[in-house]
Amino acid sequence: MTNVSSYITSIGTAVPIYQINQKKVSDFFSQQLGLNEEQSHELKILHRASGIKNRYSVLPDFQHKDAPVFFKKGAFPKVSERMQVYREEAPKLAEKAIINCLEQDNDTTLKDITHLITVSCTGMYAPGLDIELVEKLDMSHHVQRTAINFMGCYGAFNGLKTANNICRAEPNAKVLVVCVELCSIHFQDSLQPDDLLSCTLFADGAAAVLVRSQINKERNSIKMHSFFCDLFPDGKKDMSWQIGDFGFEMQLSSYVPALLGKGIEELLQNLLEKANLKRGAIDLFAIHPGGKRILEVIEAKLDIPRERNKYAFEVLKNFGNMSSVTVLFVLDLILKTAIQKKAPQKILAMAFGPGLTLESSILELIPQVKPVNKMEMDTSLDFSA
Repeated sequence: MTNVSSYITSIGTAVPIYQINQKKVSDFFSQQLGLNEEQSHELKILHRASGIKNRYSVLPDFQHKDAPVFFKKGAFPKVSERMQVYREEAPKLAEKAIINCLEQDNDTTLKDITHLITVSCTGMYAPGLDIELVEKLDMSHHVQRTAINFMGCYGAFNGLKTANNICRAEPNAKVLVVCVELCSIHFQDSLQPDDLLSCTLFADGAAAVLVRSQINKERNSIKMHSFFCDLFPDGKKDMSWQIGDFGFEMQLSSYVPALLGKGIEELLQNLLEKANLKRGAIDLFAIHPGGKRILEVIEAKLDIPRERNKYAFEVLKNFGNMSSVTVLFVLDLILKTAIQKKAPQKILAMAFGPGLTLESSILELIPQVKPVNKMEMDTSLDFSA
């Protein structure tokens, strides 16, 4: 049924209760990693240049540098201990995002959900997050479940593409896409540049997206238009994500922005050709804020005015990089705060991850359909008598 469209009708977000203040957290890392004065100074510079003001974590450690609970100097936790935290905290955070999402859509209840797609790269277990959510939220046991794991920062795109395909094939489907990432539980006891960069950028969060084949007339919606994925193997060694003995280990080199700069224009051109659009047709941008430098390079390469890319910088500043969750925070900000226009506005969305994988999409911001007032309907009536 190729004539059926799919729409994001609501997005819910959630962050943990523990806030990481970017100005203060470098003291914690300096102490726990045993940095000398020069190294500590360099880490502070890295934190200040990140473009981040606050991040969030399920762990209280970063607020209590004198009494860390999880990351103990010289005895960082093993994978099993980190996975135990994930198993305890990820479902709670995901549940908050789901409730927030469905509160914004009066037409849909938890019992109406036909498909559940969970996305995460920071933890896994079986029976997993999907089954826990079905049980905790008393969803139908017949809900069809799909788990998208270990794909990194672009994972949300695979969730959205799957939801899009389901709704186009089954017009009555109501699909819930849930991304949850606990990046902060994987900080490493290491002075390697990649690990220091990770402790500067990454954070925890969750987002839930309701996708269906009808718009929500009472609110703005986002229509899913076209998707395009590209692989840039030259960057395979510069961005990777693997399981080590003491947590999940991120390879994130300083060359990533330059590599993205080389491939981003070709990616955009291929996407626009698939969508039969010209570059000037793009109104808004939802770019995964992998880091301040990444956003700046993409802006320069694609000649994007900062005003039209402000949503990514705003999310980076207030939440940091939450891996797959982050681009959904950007879309949520656009959905709720973008200036409404009568005509749909084209959104270019992008995210990047291990491979080096470049995911992109053309979306449309559809303005809400306001109910017509009866008095406005019959303008021919004469009330002068």
